[in-house]
Amino acid sequence: MTTERLTISLEAGLAGAVRKAAAADDQNMSAWLADAARRRLVTRGLRDVIADWEATHGAFTEAELAQARAELGH
Repeated sequence: MTTERLTISLEAGLAGAVRKAAAADDQNMSAWLADAARRRLVTRGLRDVIADWEATHGAFTEAELAQARAELGH
């Protein structure tokens, strides 16, 4: 896998929280942030799939959303 070095800026409090979370997950900050970015991209992709489905079939009902949340354990 090829990697690219990036420089980012975070609010001090957020940077501290990321350091603590990475340490708790036994990861370095780069690995932790890469995982967070991957998860965010998956979420965006899922949001696009849902929007496409709703454009064809109509919006999800409250009952459908409740069932989905229950199945996901939320």
